[in-house]
Formats: sequence, structure tokens, C-alpha cells
Amino acid sequence: MRRVVHAACPHDCPDACGTLITVEDGRATKIQGDPAHPVTRGFLCAKVAKYLDRVYSPDRVLYPMRRIAPKGKGGTEAFRRITWDAALDEIVEKLGKLSAEFGPESVLPYSYGGNLGVLNGGSMDLRFFYRLGASQLLRTICATTGGDAIVSIYGLKVGTEPEQFRHSKYIIAWGANIHGNNIHLWPFIEEARRNGAKLVVIDPYRTRTARVADWHIPINPSTDVALAMGIMRDGLDDRDYIERYADGFEELQRRLPKYTPKQVSEWTGIAAKDIELLAHEYATTPPAAIRLNYGIQRTQNGGAAVRAVCMLPVITGSWKQIGGGLQLSLSGGYGLNAASLERTDLMLKSPLGRRARSINMVELGKALTGVSDPPVKALVVYNSNPAAVCPEHNLVVRGLKRPDLFTVVHEQFFTDTTDYADILLPATTFFEQKDLVKSYGHIYLQVSQEAIEPLGECKSNVELFRELAVRMGFEEPCFHESVDEMIDGALASGAPQLAGITRERLEREPQVRLNVHGGGSEKPWLPFAQGFPTPNGKARLYDRDLIAHGMDPVAEFVPPDESRHTTMAERYPLELLARKSDNFLNSTFVNLPGLQKMERQHELEISCGDAQSRGIRDGDRVRVFNERGEIFLTAHVNGRVSTGVVGARLGWAKLSDGGININVLTSARLADLGGGATFYSTLVEVERAPETSSA
Repeated sequence: MRRVVHAACPHDCPDACGTLITVEDGRATKIQGDPAHPVTRGFLCAKVAKYLDRVYSPDRVLYPMRRIAPKGKGGTEAFRRITWDAALDEIVEKLGKLSAEFGPESVLPYSYGGNLGVLNGGSMDLRFFYRLGASQLLRTICATTGGDAIVSIYGLKVGTEPEQFRHSKYIIAWGANIHGNNIHLWPFIEEARRNGAKLVVIDPYRTRTARVADWHIPINPSTDVALAMGIMRDGLDDRDYIERYADGFEELQRRLPKYTPKQVSEWTGIAAKDIELLAHEYATTPPAAIRLNYGIQRTQNGGAAVRAVCMLPVITGSWKQIGGGLQLSLSGGYGLNAASLERTDLMLKSPLGRRARSINMVELGKALTGVSDPPVKALVVYNSNPAAVCPEHNLVVRGLKRPDLFTVVHEQFFTDTTDYADILLPATTFFEQKDLVKSYGHIYLQVSQEAIEPLGECKSNVELFRELAVRMGFEEPCFHESVDEMIDGALASGAPQLAGITRERLEREPQVRLNVHGGGSEKPWLPFAQGFPTPNGKARLYDRDLIAHGMDPVAEFVPPDESRHTTMAERYPLELLARKSDNFLNSTFVNLPGLQKMERQHELEISCGDAQSRGIRDGDRVRVFNERGEIFLTAHVNGRVSTGVVGARLGWAKLSDGGININVLTSARLADLGGGATFYSTLVEVERAPETSSA
């Protein structure tokens, strides 16, 4: 029997592709893009195009397992297969004992963007941990700094629809490698370029997108605030739009005089004439759109950087125009019923009778090695691989190795983190579960149908935490809700953009556009053409609430502690870009041989000048180090980084020679807003390793 099932990719990408999965006699035989999806339009990225290799990989974890080898050892030889009953009983018994002895806050869940499905990303799991009284995880590692910054100005995390970029005449990709990780926006940009638009890329690294752009502007890391302020200083203003829809313009103007082209050039490394040209072209080539991505907010001044860039379309009034504005994330536009999904009211029914303490996921190493009252005694990991993705890798691993830490990992493969699991549980892929999928890059909602039965004994996050709740004796009816009931609850928020959108409709129509205009109109959505969803309807160029965060209420350029502009650069003079790989997704897909062949791994990209001054040649083994650690990589001397900058890609520690990855060098220091990570505010030094030979 052959059938075609509609699903939606829930991986951490703005595109949330509509997919069609062909199933023959219960086995998936083909995956392709859904040509009916108005944004993703029938093609897939290289990662998901090979998804059958992932689903049917011989390396899948298919059964529950208990550790039989010392922590740090991985693979099948480190575990013994057990039954689900035995695994769940042991977990429940252990969590119960630890909660009784140390309090339920001794239990810490750890999850993030491994699955962005509405249900499997955060629903039954949150209910379980709220009811238990476990410590709450601040899920900040990726997007909160930028998200909080955009909300601080606009009031809501929405922006320009991808379809509108086809109408743009001037497009700035600011820290956005569209061709590598937002590929379904690319056809709209190419359509705009065929109609005469110019594509400008602002990025310290010569990405895939930069290589095919009309103009690549390399910028020194962490100096985006200065460039944005410099553009505003020399740009042209739409005074009518500002007077109608912006607060704080006078305060902003008072800060701009010092951002002269000469001064901004010294900070950013961009020629003064190029700063002036960029400011002029952006302001005088309407409609102008900015695709801003999350790279610039992964710095110590990331909140200020996002705020400054987000001010630009307010100053020029480009929010009024089809093909104008800015896109960082559209995730704030869905209006789903979070209260129904998450059930925060269950906190009051926990043994604590209150909200539990919060722990920032960026600071996992500190939490596992230094937190007390109570200490973290149990860690439950799902939708994440913290032993690979967390900063201060050495400290994280030291915590994971604690013999008194009980660690449960729900996973699809043997990852860096499963090397420290006491209990390993098999997880489904999106082929094997039903979910509701939204996007942070477009405004279409989808139901992703289950295409095949779960392989082996795999369970979804929803199933796992439902079963744990029942075994813990939690009697609330929400722990017995079916997937369909949870989807119905999520859609029943009463938000106007969800009017007329039901589960039944989504099952008939694989993708449905949010009802942003009322009445289901398909015309372009201009969310801020006539004001902003703030108390007075105006963009907050001056936000007094930021003072409580120690931030300037407008935006100012303050160099990060680890920057070429600080004294620390005397010891560690190179700014490290701990980059995302083009053909992996954070730490997902890293283990697939087909994708490994497409990615250069274990390399340090370094400029010719920096290599020459250190006696380093292409192919040499080099030591990259700072006060947090060291890693040995192969030098790749090329033109993709500027002098003073080096780049290395994130990968699995267990697949490298030394069993570590680039996060041995990154800091758990927090950004200026939202508690976000500061991966790109990292200084290092590089030297030629002893007894190396050139390739």
C-alpha cells in the first residue's frame, strides 16, 4: 500500500517546510517539499532532503538503556538494554527520592530547539516539571536577547513576511547567512534582484550569502551597534512617520553626533566612505528591507545591537511599504494558547506551592558544579545536546561526570550528551509523531501528520512525559489529554489571527495563513504601517525599562569584555567566530556521513596576515587557546575572515580527535538583555602546534 502524508519540518530553522512523505507498506520511501506551501514551495534544504538517512540510520537509539560503563563512555557498549517499565520505574523512583531528600528543585530539565513542534517542543514536559516543582530552565541560549530587544521597541516579535522581499529594492542581510540557513527566503531575494534590487551582506565572515551578494561589508565582531548608529546619523529621516509612530527620537538624536563615519570606521573596520554610502543607499532606495538574524545578539552587547538595527526602519519609515521593514522573527504573531499548552497553574500544586527557582541554560556548567540550596542532583535532557552546544564545555563536562548526578537523556542517537546518561531513552523523529508546527520565518500554521509507526520502542516527548506523570501519581486530567485535544487547546486562544483556524481545517488544508487582516485576506501584511502594539501605539526608541537591566535606554556602543577594543586583547588578540556549520543544524545532523562529506570540520579559518605573522601555513596543526581551554585544529588559510578574526565550526566533541569542540573556548558570560549567550564575544590566541607538518 502506498500513500503520501503531509508533515512539517520542526527543526530549528525559520522555514518550517511543508513536506510530503511517501510511505509504502509502512516504510517511508521518499521525502520531498510540498509545492503547495506558499513560502517553502516544494524544495528542501540539503539536510532534510536526506532525512530518510536519519530516520533509518543503523545508529538510531531504538530501545531504553541503562549505563553499565563509567560516565564519559558512549555507544552501545556503554549501555545495557532494559524495558520501558524498568526505565520509567527507575526514573520515577530516583526523582521521587531526590525530591524528598533535597527538594524538587534538585531536578533540572534541560531542553531547547531540537524540536520546535508546538507540542513536542514545550507542552506535556512543562506540565510535568511544573507539577513536580523542578527547577525551571531559562531557555535563553539562542534567541531571547534578540527577542527581548525587538519587543522592547516594537512591542511584539513580528516583522516583514518573506513573500514581501520580492518587492524590495534594497535588501540588507545583517548577520544573516540566508543561503545557508534560511534557504526558502532566497528565491524571493533572487526575484527582487532580477527586478533591480541590490543585496548587501553585513557579516564578519564571508558566508555563502556574502559570496553571491552585490556587496559584502565585513564588520568587526560585536560592533553592529556602532554601525547602526552611524547609519542613523548620516541617513535620511521620515519625520512624518517618526512623529506619528515613534517615541524617544529626540533622545536618540542626542546620542548620534559621536557616531561619525571616522569614529564608526575605527570601531567596525569598515571604511568611512562605505559607511556613508550604505547610509545613503539604505535611506534613498525604497522599499528597503533588513533580514536580521540572531548572530549579532550572541554578543555581550547583543541587546543593544538588535535594538539599534531595529530602529532603522522606524527612522526611515520603511514599515509603511510593501517590501520594506525588517525580519528577525515572526513567532510572536501566532497567538496560540500557551496557558492551555503549558499549564503554569500546576506550579501551585507542586510540593513547593510556588514558582520554582530558575536556572539559565547558558550557565549549565556553573549550575552542575556550583549551585547549592539545593544542588542539582538530577538532569533530564531532551531536545538538546548540552555537552556539545553549551559554552564553557570543560566545566559542563566536569558537571556531567559527577557520580552523584542522575542524568536521563531522551535522544535519537548516541550524542556527546548520551556519553554521560545514566538512563538513555529512544526518541521519535518527526516522521513518527503528530504535531502542530508554527514558524518564526513565515505566518503559516501546519499540522504535521504521523507518517510511520515509531521505530523500535521510540516515544515522543509528549508520550514520555505523560507516562512519567501518571507513574508519579499526578492526577490532573491534563496529563491524559490526547495529541488532538492538546492541538485543539492550543488553537482555542481567542486570538483574532487564529479566527477560523481549527485542527480539522489544518488536517484538510496542510498550511493555513494566519488571519492577520481578518476575513482571510492574502494581501501583504504591514504590521507596523499604522503604529505598534505598545501602550501608546508608538515604537520605543527610548525604553526606560532597560535601565533596570543596566542598559542604555536607547542604545550605545560598549565593547564587550572580550573584544579587540579591550585590554584582554593584549593576551588574546584574535576574535573567534564559533560558527554554525552550513550543512548541520547546531549539533543536529552532525553524525550523518552524507552530510559530513559536505562540511569542512575540525578547521580553524585564519587570514593570511594573521597566519603569516604566526608562522602558520595552510594545513598546519594549530593550538587555539584562551584562559578557559584549548583545542587543536587544522589551519585553513583563506579569505573568508578578516585580519584579527578567526573562525571554527561547531561540531560534536566525540567526533574530534581530542573529544572536545570549539565551546571549550567560549564563555558563559551573559548578554546585556534576556540572559542570552555570548558565543561571538570570545578572544583567543593561535600558535603553530609542535611537530606539525604542512599539507
